[in-house]
Amino acid sequence: MSQTRGQTLLVLTNLPDKASAEALATALVTERLAACVNILAPSRSIYRWQGAIESALEVPLLIKSTTARYAALEAAIRARHPYELPEIVAVPIAHGLPRISGVGS
Repeated sequence: MSQTRGQTLLVLTNLPDKASAEALATALVTERLAACVNILAPSRSIYRWQGAIESALEVPLLIKSTTARYAALEAAIRARHPYELPEIVAVPIAHGLPRISGVGS
């Protein structure tokens, strides 16, 4: 991957249902903020929120992008996400194919 495109990232977030997951995934790919988004099967999340232990069924997304697009990607997720404070985790991809097509230009 060229330095101008940035390092490849795997960005994770969870949505409350399939419809919102599909809408977010489509928007991110359409806007070229992600090369690909995988919508996974619903999973049970257990977490602490406002001092209480919560449990919810959520739909995880695996978003492939780059460090160069991360700020815009995060902003798009925040703007479209139904949660007050969405989980957004970005992990650098150490190995894989040398570039992600479809992100940016």
